[in-house]
Amino acid sequence: MPTTAVPFSNLNLQLPVIHRTIPSIPCGKVLAARRRNFMTATRASLTDDTGLFEAAKHTVDTFVKSGMVIGLGSGNASGMAIQYLGRQLRAGALKDIVGIPTSVASASDAAKAGIPLDHYEDSSHIDFAFDDADIVEEGTLIAVIGRRKLQEEESIIQEKSILKSADKLVFIVTENQYKGGLDGSIPVLVQSLNWLETAEEIDDLFLGDAEVWRRPSIGHAGPLGGDFPLVTREGHNVLDLIFTSPILNLAEVAESLDKIDGVMDHGVISKIPCTVVIASESGMRVVDNLPNKVRELQS
Repeated sequence: MPTTAVPFSNLNLQLPVIHRTIPSIPCGKVLAARRRNFMTATRASLTDDTGLFEAAKHTVDTFVKSGMVIGLGSGNASGMAIQYLGRQLRAGALKDIVGIPTSVASASDAAKAGIPLDHYEDSSHIDFAFDDADIVEEGTLIAVIGRRKLQEEESIIQEKSILKSADKLVFIVTENQYKGGLDGSIPVLVQSLNWLETAEEIDDLFLGDAEVWRRPSIGHAGPLGGDFPLVTREGHNVLDLIFTSPILNLAEVAESLDKIDGVMDHGVISKIPCTVVIASESGMRVVDNLPNKVRELQS
């Protein structure tokens, strides 16, 4: 997989924090140790944000051109890209940009940044889109979105539709989100009426590898989703397919889910062309999934 190294400049990068149990020591020393740990964790957080901002800035500077319709993603990195895009518009470096937000949060960020917005429709033409991803599969660049808690009127289905409609898509992630042997959960949207039958079928399909929980709108998560299960604006329930062993092949998982009656969509997204901008402590990597011949024609 071709990669392009883009070094960070003048970054004071820190090693990740390693938390250890503090032995029984006098109270004053405990408080001092906690303060040191807090300061170290804060510096690590600032380092992560600095890396993501550089990745977000690179995404806007490299891919966004005047006159484009842009799909505005959701999440920390996307929020940084939206803010930077707004600054470029105010400075006159970019003109005639229209944003199509993927969520309530991205619409709010864009409005504050002064980016003109439009509503998404099936016929909308989107030149470029960027988004956060929960995880991206190394090599294939297949991603998972939708793990975050959804706000009212947010839609995984619409977010996914905007990303797939774009002529060009970029995911902005940290290094630990881009890997093989993926873990964690995949959100699955199912018909609310017969959700339990669908959940049981999914559970049987991935028996021994994953658990299926219905996502609640409030309160704690659990297999049944509590008394207040989340209902999306399309009227679907969200099942979280929580893997207890590594996800070996996202494409196969998505294909299996697509064949189950009652499954309306899921958080797995695969698109060509797609680029991943990866922020890490040592710099930034840019990876795409274009075949070599196509890449040569575009260069």
